Amino acid sequence: MVVGIAEISVLILAIIVAVVLYKILKTATSLAINAVLGVLVLIVAKFILGLEIAITWIAVLVCAIGGIFGALIIILLNYLKIAF
Repeated sequence: MVVGIAEISVLILAIIVAVVLYKILKTATSLAINAVLGVLVLIVAKFILGLEIAITWIAVLVCAIGGIFGALIIILLNYLKIAF
């Protein structure tokens, strides 16, 4: 059985695609977890700690992008009566 250049090229291409997909999905998973944790911190601050934070789409977007750090910024801005 002779293995040609085409088969070896496809195998190398498949390995490269698998590595790239692994890196992308690993990053996407960590970003999604960070976003969920940020929104949960915002919800805990509003309902359990009793802060008067308005949960708007902007606040959720900041938490989704910034994660826990974004939620802490929103809490700080609310505490200082600057925003939210």
